[in-house]
Amino acid sequence: MTQFTLPPSLDDIEAIANRQLAELPDTFRRHLGDILFRVQDFPDQETLDALELESPFDLMGLYHGVDMSRKSVADPAPGIDMIYLYRRPLLDYWCEEEEDFEHLVRHVLIHEIGHHFGLSDDDMHAIEDAAEDAQ
Repeated sequence: MTQFTLPPSLDDIEAIANRQLAELPDTFRRHLGDILFRVQDFPDQETLDALELESPFDLMGLYHGVDMSRKSVADPAPGIDMIYLYRRPLLDYWCEEEEDFEHLVRHVLIHEIGHHFGLSDDDMHAIEDAAEDAQ
């Protein structure tokens, strides 16, 4: 667990995300392909409008691309798969909930990777609930 005396920077969050990604099982990681990761302070206005969000603080992460369940070798250029992590909403949530920051980044990262694999929010909530019930 990293202790911060100042709010984590964009570079700090990128380092945490890369560390958390490296700790995922290899069988999981190798299916990510050439996905790119970006850390920004906030989502852009186009993203906020597309998701009909009232506040930029409403989104901590986002998967952008064609999920694996819909990819086809027949697609000539499906585009670049990207996962965005948004620093300010992450920091806001961290301060409000007093959660371990690295755990929070890991949770959001895995959630967005789930979208890359084609899982819906409902699918992931059911998996999380089942994992909590098993503890």
